[in-house]
Amino acid sequence: MTRLSLILVIIGALNWLLVGLFQFDLVASLFGGQDAWLSRVIYTLIGIAGIYSISLLFRERTHV
Repeated sequence: MTRLSLILVIIGALNWLLVGLFQFDLVASLFGGQDAWLSRVIYTLIGIAGIYSISLLFRERTHV
């Protein structure tokens, strides 16, 4: 779950980087625009992953 969340957060961050630098929304262009249902699902999953990732800030670190 943690890896999946981090992968989605990274995808979201890269998408925002593209929006900020080039005004290009990769998710929207791949899945039919910002209003397309599939794009909205992707945005929602990335948002949930971001919320879940907040919990990583408060976890104890374990060194193996």
